[in-house]
Amino acid sequence: MSGDLILLAHGSGGKLSHDLVERLFLRYFTNPTLLQLDDSAVLQLPDLQSKTIPRLAFTTDSYVVSPLFFPGGDIGKLAVCGTINDLSMSGARPLWLSAGFIVEEGLPLADLERIVASMAATAGQAGAQIVAGDTKVVDRGSADKLFINTAGVGLVPAGVEIAGDRARPGDAVLLSGTIGDHGMTIMTQREGLQFDSPLVSDCAPLNGLVATLLAAVPPGAVHCLRDPTRGGLATTLNELAGRSRAGIEVEETAVPVREAVRGACELLGLDPLYVANEGKLVAIVAPEAAEAALAALRTQKVGREAAAIGRVTEAHPGRVVLRTVLGARRVVDMLTGEQLPRIC
Repeated sequence: MSGDLILLAHGSGGKLSHDLVERLFLRYFTNPTLLQLDDSAVLQLPDLQSKTIPRLAFTTDSYVVSPLFFPGGDIGKLAVCGTINDLSMSGARPLWLSAGFIVEEGLPLADLERIVASMAATAGQAGAQIVAGDTKVVDRGSADKLFINTAGVGLVPAGVEIAGDRARPGDAVLLSGTIGDHGMTIMTQREGLQFDSPLVSDCAPLNGLVATLLAAVPPGAVHCLRDPTRGGLATTLNELAGRSRAGIEVEETAVPVREAVRGACELLGLDPLYVANEGKLVAIVAPEAAEAALAALRTQKVGREAAAIGRVTEAHPGRVVLRTVLGARRVVDMLTGEQLPRIC
């Protein structure tokens, strides 16, 4: 039935387009700004009761994943979390998101509704609103079911200075939890692999975790924040080392990896250091604040397994060196190529 599937006419700008907006998107994303249905959203900055004008953070990204639904999430939750987390890594408080959908003709309407509902719930959990959007429908075979683009705007409080070039020798390197959960969940779903301990994506918004971290340490103590998504922990650390022109040393035994993830990686010939995450962060903090920062991360559900995994050093600037279980040292390079296609 045409009412159960997305048709090309849903992207025509006509009655079916308006019906899709009114009956689906407005039902889940409703808020006073979006309900204006203007060509752009006019947004009122919140009163922070401060004479200091806050800075805006802005980000955008596109999301593709196969399958669309996976243990721990779906493409909609992934898109919202990805944008929320990108804003949060600059210390920003996420406020507003846009959502653009490229929908393939024939996608079940029930699947699209499930994804839209997931996006609304995730944005609400993060305290953000989806205030603008767009939908395009393309021919069968042109979009692999669904692509989503999201953009986000947030406010960076006065005194927060977080960037990838601010790591300094002596700083502690903290990780908010286990690595590889998202990437290996997607991969094992595709391959039909099953384990005694089922793999679940770590997909989650991290703005609350970042706010807790910043509140627990002195101003300026958090130097760098990154979410190790595509390319995994190894690539993220290389980016930070390169931008800061400093070395990073990591203790392999300190990096938390679930046994199911480790087993799946061994089976598929992958290194968990390079596998994507969607609900973890790397924090580089001043050494005197490391203990308080780690304790703060562990107070939150998404940071319960946080660990101190290494330090920043003057030696080997721009490089990441891993001290292995056997006590040897090896250089960990940035990922070349793509381990896992279509995971985020």
